[in-house]
Amino acid sequence: MPNPKTKITFLCSECGADFPKWYGKCPACNEWGTLKEFTIPAGRREKISAPRESKPLSEVLYNSRLERISTNIPEIDRVLGGGFLPGSVVLLGGSPGIGKSTLALQIVSTLKRSTVYVSAEENEEQIALRAKRISVDSEKVTLSGENQWEGIQEQLSLIKPNFLVIDSIQTIYTDSVDSFPGAIGQIRECGQRILEYCKSWKITAIIIGHVTKEGVIAGPRMLEHVVDTVLYLEGDNRHDFRILRAVKNRFGATNEVGVFEMTSTGLREVLNPSELFLSERQEGIAGSAVIPSMEGSRPILVEVQALVTNASFGNPQRNVTGFDFRRLAMLLAVLEKRVGLLMSTKDVFINIVGGMRVDEPAADLGVICAIASSLKDKSIPTNTVLVGEVGLGGELRGVSQLGRRINEAKQLRFNEIIAPSSSVHKFSKKISGIKVRGVDSVQKVFHFLF
Repeated sequence: MPNPKTKITFLCSECGADFPKWYGKCPACNEWGTLKEFTIPAGRREKISAPRESKPLSEVLYNSRLERISTNIPEIDRVLGGGFLPGSVVLLGGSPGIGKSTLALQIVSTLKRSTVYVSAEENEEQIALRAKRISVDSEKVTLSGENQWEGIQEQLSLIKPNFLVIDSIQTIYTDSVDSFPGAIGQIRECGQRILEYCKSWKITAIIIGHVTKEGVIAGPRMLEHVVDTVLYLEGDNRHDFRILRAVKNRFGATNEVGVFEMTSTGLREVLNPSELFLSERQEGIAGSAVIPSMEGSRPILVEVQALVTNASFGNPQRNVTGFDFRRLAMLLAVLEKRVGLLMSTKDVFINIVGGMRVDEPAADLGVICAIASSLKDKSIPTNTVLVGEVGLGGELRGVSQLGRRINEAKQLRFNEIIAPSSSVHKFSKKISGIKVRGVDSVQKVFHFLF
């Protein structure tokens, strides 16, 4: 028989919505099989935050003295929009072993402010060994192995730190929820309590969360909705490159990225990622093209590789790494219908070199030219950069921020960039040292290249 002081509710692991009864499909986000049962107190929850008073907007604007706290690591400050704001809550996600704890330790070390580092996954000795390896300044960092929120809150009230690191949210629990650490209800309740406490006492928090096989942070998506900033640390364990990407930022631009290299002494920032991603590119190879991808406000030159072979079995293969699979299917249809290249009997493999993922349509021209280059076994000129969105009629559509893309290509000593005519006509500024060729269709691009 249920406890009269508690009630049962059903929480969606995808969107965080709760319902009084179970549904096969979540009424809020329409996902199937995501509702899980958990128990919450029926009474009013004890208030854990300091009371707040209402103020006129004019008074807040006049007295506002909030300044960003720089991490002294330019790549991280770029992603955050200039640094941390006091009282902000940052959710840092990534797959296990990608370097989340290392990055958090490096951040608190450079801040040189009072910090409480809570880790229930590792003991204090393990954290100390990692801190020693990456030369962390230990004078301002206090380690805690507590995983009960009530105990953590008591430690925070005694130490009164400026920063709090939770490593990770899946290991923290509260007695007010009758479930194990890592359960959906525990993650939701602990996340809300951390948010309330940090907002009240102006503590900047970094919450580390693991990523599921689908690529999202484990637990309800509600956790992503309530925090101020969501960062993803991406990369492949087989490569040394790590990409820190902002997918949500209330105080800065989204989709900004910082590029790092994993070394024996921690994560080292890469100041010129374009040069790094192109460092192993071979000249004169068919199926290779260079595209200028915009990551937030930053242009990065990356190499796209394509391999086209005759299909060995009935159904041709389409394998993609770092590019949208559906976008590839559309580009192959354009090649067959508009250009006359037979693709229905070919296996096609696409790879964005260096572990990068390119999502913008401006990469279409580079991908479709790399496919045609491999099919024709003719290489694209080494010093040529390709940018443009490909329409269903084979036309090239305009791209944004063409000037920044051209400047990046020029700095890397490329002497020609092929771009849509509409964007070239709008871009009136002349840049010496690089030829900008405006083209309006895929067929004309192929005429120039092949």
